[in-house]
Amino acid sequence: MTSSHATTQTSVSSIMLKVSAALLPGIFVYVYVFGFAILINLFLASLTALAAEALMLRLRAYPIKPFLLDGSALVTALLLALSLPPLAPWWLIVLGTAFAIIVAKHLYGGLGNNLFNPAMVGFAVLMVSFPAQMTHWPAPLSLASAHLDLSDALQYVWNGSLPAGLQVDAINMATPLDTLKTQLHQRLPVAEIMKMPVFNLRVGTSSAWVSLMYLLGGLYLLRVRVITWHIPTAFLGSLFVVASLFYFSDATRYAAPWFHLLSGGTLLCAFFIATDPVTGATTPRGKLLFGCGIGILTYVIRVLGGYPDGVAFAVLLMNAF
Repeated sequence: MTSSHATTQTSVSSIMLKVSAALLPGIFVYVYVFGFAILINLFLASLTALAAEALMLRLRAYPIKPFLLDGSALVTALLLALSLPPLAPWWLIVLGTAFAIIVAKHLYGGLGNNLFNPAMVGFAVLMVSFPAQMTHWPAPLSLASAHLDLSDALQYVWNGSLPAGLQVDAINMATPLDTLKTQLHQRLPVAEIMKMPVFNLRVGTSSAWVSLMYLLGGLYLLRVRVITWHIPTAFLGSLFVVASLFYFSDATRYAAPWFHLLSGGTLLCAFFIATDPVTGATTPRGKLLFGCGIGILTYVIRVLGGYPDGVAFAVLLMNAF
C-alpha cells in the first residue's frame, strides 16, 4: 500500500500506520456485529505475515528489522483477514497469508515490485482452492441462534469443534450477496428476497454497517492524503451506474445499486485495496480508468459469474491490465 516514490522506512511506516488506524472503526463494528472471531483472523494473519516476511528477508539477505517494521506486511495481513470468513480454520488463514507474502510479494521482488495486490492474491487462491471453507460465514449476532465467546471461537477455529449440543447452522448463514444469488436462481423476485432477515439494516444486524465504517476510514485516508479521490470515485461510480442500468431495466431480477455499494468487499476495496499504487495506475487518468474497470468487473462477476462477490478477481484482472 505504499507509493512508488515513498522509499524511506519513515514514510512507508507512516503511511502504513495511517492505513491501519483507518481500519479500526471497521474492525470495532465487525466485532460488534459478528463477535470476537474476527480478532482471531487478524491475530493469525498478522503473526503469519510477520514470520513469512522475516523468513523471506533472511533468505534474500535483506536487513530484517527495517523492512519488518515498515508495516507493509501487517497491512496485507489486516486486509486479507478482513476479507476471509471469521471462524475459518486456522490453517486457511495461515496458508492464504503466507502465500500472499511469500509468492505474491517477495517472489515478485518485494515491496514496490509486486504486480498483483498480495492480499487479493491470497484471497483468490483460497477461494479457488477451498471454496467450501470460504463460504461458511458466521451469522450476525442478532440473527444467530447461538453466540460463541472468544474461547469457543478459538476452539472452533483450531479444531472445528463446537460446545456440546451446538450445531454449525446455529452460528453460520449465507452472506447477503450469496443469499441474493441463490434465491434468484430459485426465481424469487428481488423484492421478496430483500425481506429476508439478513438484509435488515438495523444496527447490529447487517454487515452494511461494517462497510460504512470502511467508508469512514476511507474518508480519513483522503483527508490525510494517503490516497486520492480518483480510484474510489471511479470504482464506486461505475459500479453504481452499471447496477442502476440493470436495476431500472428489471427490478425483479437485479438488486438496487445501493445494495451493491454496501455489500461484500465494495467499500473495503474502494479505499484500502484498489488504491494500492504499486499494483494499480499512477496517473490521474489511469486511476479513473483503473477504478472504472474494477467497478464494472465487480458487477459482471457478481451477476453473471460463479462467485457471489467479484471484488478480488476484479482487482487482480485490472492489476494485469
